[in-house]
Amino acid sequence: MFDEENYQEPDLIEMTDEDGNTITMQVLDYFFYNGEEYVILTDDVESEDDAEAEEPEEIDCYVMKVVSSTDENGEEMEEFVPIEDPELEARLIEVASTQMNDTEDEEE
Repeated sequence: MFDEENYQEPDLIEMTDEDGNTITMQVLDYFFYNGEEYVILTDDVESEDDAEAEEPEEIDCYVMKVVSSTDENGEEMEEFVPIEDPELEARLIEVASTQMNDTEDEEE
């Protein structure tokens, strides 16, 4: 059942892939690991029809490091940087999966 009172618009960002194409990603969650901030993203942006589906399909998620900086106008900016270390990336995926599953359990 759709809960309009607790509904939040998805946090969408535009990124450029390695081929120079602009893609829209949805921010699912932020989390900290060893004092660093990371973000969980998906490129499976839901349509209105999908939001009302009973059983969500499995989606591809990506974990990236959040690097904060300030631009020349003094505005804070966030840059999402791919994880270069395969061992760290595997650990972060494990942490992110656990966090996403815990969040789903809390919502039920």
